[in-house]
Amino acid sequence: MTIGSLEIRNLGGLVSGRLDDSLQSVNEIRCEDGRIVALESGGDADLVIDACGAIAAPGLIDSHAHVVFGDWTPRQSTLGWIESYMHGGVTMMMSASEVHLPGRPADREGVKALAITAQRAFADFRPGGVKVLAGSVIIEPTLEPSDFDQMAAAGVKLAKVGFGDFDKPADAAPLVRAAQAAGMIVMNHTGGASIPGSRPVTAEDCITLGCDFIGHANGGPTSLPDEDLPLLLDAAGAIQLVQAGNLRSSLLLLELARERGAMERIVIATDTPTGTGVMPLGMIKTVTELSSLGGISASDSLAMATGNNARVLRREEGILEVGRPADFALLEPPLGGAADNALAAIERGDLPGISAVVIDGALRALRSRNAPASTNPAAVISGNLPAAFRN
Repeated sequence: MTIGSLEIRNLGGLVSGRLDDSLQSVNEIRCEDGRIVALESGGDADLVIDACGAIAAPGLIDSHAHVVFGDWTPRQSTLGWIESYMHGGVTMMMSASEVHLPGRPADREGVKALAITAQRAFADFRPGGVKVLAGSVIIEPTLEPSDFDQMAAAGVKLAKVGFGDFDKPADAAPLVRAAQAAGMIVMNHTGGASIPGSRPVTAEDCITLGCDFIGHANGGPTSLPDEDLPLLLDAAGAIQLVQAGNLRSSLLLLELARERGAMERIVIATDTPTGTGVMPLGMIKTVTELSSLGGISASDSLAMATGNNARVLRREEGILEVGRPADFALLEPPLGGAADNALAAIERGDLPGISAVVIDGALRALRSRNAPASTNPAAVISGNLPAAFRN
């Protein structure tokens, strides 16, 4: 759905997506041509929504999603999962490699072809409006350094290490450097082996590899020994905590990051769909768990799922401010809960309601079909609401 202008009124505040920012006293957001143009009313708009006191937060960015082709996952034989994640507040996701493709090639030409094809397939295909950053080349020993320049020129911007046929995962380090030199963002597998064809990746491997993302640092799903977790803080890269991993390890890593003043390195993702399943609320569930059990504010936990991810991905999204892409969700306390606003609900461990999702200034969901019912759902004030959103 494309509209010229959208205005959200009667907000209960705004979460910026930056760590250490408190809830901002913002009542309106005005969007035009896909961007936020004002944090105040601008008069008439093509569509005007009454937020009914909901809090605006940046759209969630899942930095570890196993896309393949289309809105389908072969791992769980499920159609429509990406759109379903949008109903969980996800507005962008990053492929953690198309490793689940049946019959995935491992030869040099096949590896390159798969990455380029996946990138092209999702370049203009946005299920539910979700921006899918696809085409993550799986680093195999068959690749040459020059291959990364070739793939980068073709549009591939992502790479993943941990599934290739190396004797030791750390042996991939020279190719990681080649991928980074070509401008790619590289993620490594961490922890025990997850599927046939993968290998355990230790904390020492992470240090040697020096990737941009320490993928599922809390295990995918098998975590590292407790005594090795501090070593991850000595490695380079963002420390990714995922829903499909070990929650206990997540909380230990969160505390280590807090002690070392490294909270900006913590990012949230799901590592789904996998054997763990399809989890449309996986991102907001992790936000809620880390806040309520890890003792951090809901706004900081949301920042780890939005602004922190966007920074590593070199994206403009993830922060709500004038001039940025208009990707956000309206969060409400759940109906029947004890909290009087969405942030308080998150901090006590309750999933918030999601009363609207906006991507590039276009309304993509009104009353999430997956999140808990909102106490006071958003409503249309004026403008034509497409039939797909009418109840």
